[in-house]
Amino acid sequence: MTLYALYQQRIYRVLARDEALARQTVARLSDELRSVAVDFIAAHRELYALTPPIGVGAIKAGAARPAKVLLQYYGKAQRRFRVPWNVLAAVNFVESKFGKLRSASAAGAQGPMQFMPATWRQYGLGGNVHDAHDAIMGAANYLLASGAPGNLRRALHAYNPSLAYVDAVLRYARRISADRTMFYALYCWQVFVKTPKGDRRVTGPGHP
Repeated sequence: MTLYALYQQRIYRVLARDEALARQTVARLSDELRSVAVDFIAAHRELYALTPPIGVGAIKAGAARPAKVLLQYYGKAQRRFRVPWNVLAAVNFVESKFGKLRSASAAGAQGPMQFMPATWRQYGLGGNVHDAHDAIMGAANYLLASGAPGNLRRALHAYNPSLAYVDAVLRYARRISADRTMFYALYCWQVFVKTPKGDRRVTGPGHP
């Protein structure tokens, strides 16, 4: 499944870079698959434009917690803070590919949910920012304080003040909610990092 997911991911990455090819391809898809493709292509474009290059020496990657365990964490956070589990999963995916990307951001955000230190001190509930459970609970706490679940767009904008970021997270959340198997597919996607010399895959088949 990991290899098939990588093929899927590569297809969407190619389509996101080639608007004409994307239009021709999407037009040939079934209605159901077309809506998925539109969301994935748009989300990739939105996030790629926001992502600054990172030096190869600064890249840190590792294994994510098991998918089953992450689902338990999202469910626990949803029950406590009322933030939808699929939104938490989408944030986790966008921020760090479920914890596979271990590098701090250029601004200094850390952990699988990418918290700034000051925000973590306020909303992290005394946990470890690098621990998946603690980070997911902290993210749910912060999103609740910022307007979720009533106003997810406002809450996500507080998390990252970019309309493109908000749109991308909600696109992934919509797909995860519509079909839970999409969560497992995204879980198997790999980390591609934008570097000054081009994109570089740092996890998955062919990598430690």
